[in-house]
Amino acid sequence: MKAAHRCRSALPLRTGAWIFTVVLAACGGGSDDPPDAGAPAGPGPTCGLANFEADLLARVNAARAAGAQCGARGAFAATGPLRWHGVLVAPAATHSQDMASNNFFSHTGSDNSTFAQRVTAAGYGWRLVAENIAAGYRTVQEVMDGWMSSDGHCANIMNPALRDFGVACVPGSASNTYSTYWTMDLAAP
Repeated sequence: MKAAHRCRSALPLRTGAWIFTVVLAACGGGSDDPPDAGAPAGPGPTCGLANFEADLLARVNAARAAGAQCGARGAFAATGPLRWHGVLVAPAATHSQDMASNNFFSHTGSDNSTFAQRVTAAGYGWRLVAENIAAGYRTVQEVMDGWMSSDGHCANIMNPALRDFGVACVPGSASNTYSTYWTMDLAAP
């Protein structure tokens, strides 16, 4: 089965993918405070992939350091690195597990939650938040290649206003549509 990826947006892309970036201080639990330096750094679900966090940090930050052309979203100049943030791993893990457990592929949770709600519930006080999802990819390299070749996903990864991210991968079962379910939550405090 072909791998899939999706992101959210206010404007539809030709691929049907969506990207959604919210800038809300009053409604999103926004804060000028830096993220908790003592945030748990646990890796969360990794689909059993060795060096999961380190590989994602290296690949995401290499892309950001190089700059990227994100199709209809435009060219992004080189920008600073993102930090792995354990608090953002939690909503990513919750959503990936939900997609795998309930065999669906969407930014909206089975309980109708949005990624902004999941990030807020995890305790991250954000002013900017975005999410990339993917399914069926077997490795960090494959999912990053998929995300970077998609206009909206690429723009989320390259957005210089975002500061932190967390990723989770949950394996599907034999009855699932996809073999893996990936969620990347990105945010700025």
